Parts: sequence; structure tokens; C-alpha cells
Amino acid sequence: MKEQLEERALREQLGALADAVEQEAASLFQRIERIAERNQWKVIEAFKRYQVSDYHFAGSTGYGYNDRGREVLDLVYAEVMGAEAALVRPHFASGTHTISCALFGVLRPGDELLYMTGSPYDTLHKVIGKKGDGKGSLCDWGITYAEAELLPDGCVDWPKVRSLINEKTKVVGIQRSRGYSWRSSFTVSEIGEMVKGIKAIREDIIVFVDNCYGEFTEYLEPTEAGVDLMAGSLIKNPGGGLAETGGYIAGKQAFVDAAAYRLTAPGIGAEVGAMLGTLRSIFQGLFLAPHLVGQAVKGSVLAAGVFERLGFVSKPKWDEPRTDLIQAVQFSSPEQLIAFVQGIQEAAAVDAHVTPEPWDMPGYDSPVVMAAGTFIQGGSLELSADAPIREPYIAYMQGGLTYAHVKYGIILALQKLVSSGLIVIKPYIT
Repeated sequence: MKEQLEERALREQLGALADAVEQEAASLFQRIERIAERNQWKVIEAFKRYQVSDYHFAGSTGYGYNDRGREVLDLVYAEVMGAEAALVRPHFASGTHTISCALFGVLRPGDELLYMTGSPYDTLHKVIGKKGDGKGSLCDWGITYAEAELLPDGCVDWPKVRSLINEKTKVVGIQRSRGYSWRSSFTVSEIGEMVKGIKAIREDIIVFVDNCYGEFTEYLEPTEAGVDLMAGSLIKNPGGGLAETGGYIAGKQAFVDAAAYRLTAPGIGAEVGAMLGTLRSIFQGLFLAPHLVGQAVKGSVLAAGVFERLGFVSKPKWDEPRTDLIQAVQFSSPEQLIAFVQGIQEAAAVDAHVTPEPWDMPGYDSPVVMAAGTFIQGGSLELSADAPIREPYIAYMQGGLTYAHVKYGIILALQKLVSSGLIVIKPYIT
């Protein structure tokens, strides 16, 4: 009984802290809601332009020839992203698979891929590969790779980029989100400046953006700022928590076509692919996405504010501009890191009884601990958190279909840290 009373008192104390941060962040929340509102209008306008109707949700079987719902879905996505064309399919197994199709679609043996924003997300390392690795990686197919590390302040090292661009450089890659690095995500405006800089060096270079976690966090998307090709996952922002799998590619028509040939086969491309009953959830998920992204971004602001008040270092800081879902929090030990992730899991509506432990996940270079109590497996628009077990000990929290869920998750994560004896709250709260 005493333990229950102490637990209740601690939760009320943490709730009061969250309430105080919430009040301080009111103007930021208002701005986030305005972005969500405008993006919601943009999505509805695209639905209206292409006369989305109930029969577009019927789907197809077999080859999927003449699937009008699939065709309209591509048109709607292209309109929303401000792109010439889009390819939206449940056949993409993950964001990594989607990005892989985009890159393999436009690169050929003898070409070079240059990442100008440092090393990309861990799961892409095996896609890039090493020469002769025998796994069908880019390097295995004779496509070379180079990268320009960002400057200490997180900005592009333009002298380094210029020195690396050569006659073989075909694609320059940009990772919008921070991934597993301690830097700020890039704004659409910053990405637009990167495009201008690359095109000034050589107009024919294809600028590619990994847009995962970034959709609908700003008024514009990278393809509206001059990016040639862009990819993302439907179980992140644009799927709206309803898309059960899939990804999208958007950009110039020729490059999207090339990616479609990689997904299916040359000469077939986007003309086939049975949608098997997924169209309704993908359409409706896109409709809901701007609002749900806004909920998640508000939750990230709250998380940063609460942890900063308790003496933790977070990135972005609570009052900094946001251009993706991810909130990074730095801990002082692997025990704190793991307890935080386990606390997020305890806040889940699904699998709250499961205790995540670090394990060697495919595609990652370090053991990873993941909180993923989600309705869609791996759905990171839902409240989730993950962290590689390596120094510095940084947890990456993202998502939350409702702001209330994120708030609850923050409180339970802190409660887990306190109950495990890893932090002391009392000195920090007045």
C-alpha cells in the first residue's frame, strides 16, 4: 500500500512538471497546430483535384492492371509533395527498401553516390556495402561511394563536398533527419540551399533526399525546394498510423519511373502491383497524417522541455525549430538509457507487459534497444523509442498518435528512471 501511494505521488509530481512545461510551450504548440492545419488543407485539395471516391479504395488482385485507385494515389501523393510524379506502394517493405529502390533505380555501374550530410542511417550501410561483398549492394555492382562529414556545428562542409564531386558523381544524397547522430535535422529551406549549391557545381547531378520522419513537419516538402528524388516510409509520418506497410518515392518523372523499374521489372514499372485491400488505409492515413504529425511534434517539444528541466541535454532543445519527429535525449549510462526505453514501452497500449532488451538487430552496427508497443509493427509515427548501446548514450524518441499518449509516456519513462534508482527527481522540481 505504501509503495502504491509513493508511486501515485511521484506520478502526480511528474504530471505537474509536464503541465508546467506545457503552459510554457503554448506559443510553440500554436505554431505546430497552424502547420498541421495548412498541411491538412493541402492534402484535402489534392483529394478534391483527383476526385477521390469510394471506388478508388477497392484495390486489385493478380497483376493489378488498370488499378485506378493505385493510379490516383500516386497522383495525390505527387500533388501533396509538389513533385512531378510519385510511386506509393505497400510492396516497399521498409524505408530502407524504398530508399534502396530509389538509389538502385538511378545509379549504374561506374557511377558514384556522394552523401553530403555525413554517414547515413545505419541500415543504409549494408545497402551501400563494400566492393565484392557478394550481397548485391551498390558497391558490389560497381557503384562507388563517398561522404562528406558535417562540420562540428552541423553545417555542410562545402569545400569538402566540392573536392569530392567528380565526373563519376551521379547522385548526391541528403539525410533530412538526424538518424543516430547528435545533430539537428535539416529544414526544407536548408535543403533548398543545398540543392542550389550542388546544381551550381554541376546541373546534371541528381539530388536525393531521405525524407523519413520529416513529412508534414513544415509547410513545404523537399521536392518543393528543388530536390530531384525523395523517399519515405508509410509506417512513419505519411501513413497516418493506418497504413500497414509500404513506402513512397516522389520527384522528377524520369527518376520515379527508374525507381519503379527497380521495384518491379524493366518495362513493367508502375503499371502492375495488386494493392490487395490496402488502398483505403493508405488514403485515409494520408488524410490523417498532418494532424497526427502535429500531435507527435508537440509531444517531442514536451519531452525536451521536461528532460531539460531535470538537467538532461536534449536535441533539439524544447524551443528550437523542428523539422522531423525525433527527440534525442542524452543519458549518462547504458542503464539510464535502457530504463528510459523500457519506460516508454510500459506506456504502450500494445505489449506494455513486454520488457525490451538490447539485441543485435539486422542492419545495425551496435546492439539496439527498442520500445515499440505499436499497432503497426515498427510504426514510428506511433510512440516509440530506440537507442544504440554505445557512447554517448542517446535515446531517440519519436511519434505519438495523440499528444496525451506522449505525455503519459514521458511520465512513465521518468518514473521508471526514478524507481530504478538511476535519477533523483526531488532536487530538480520546485
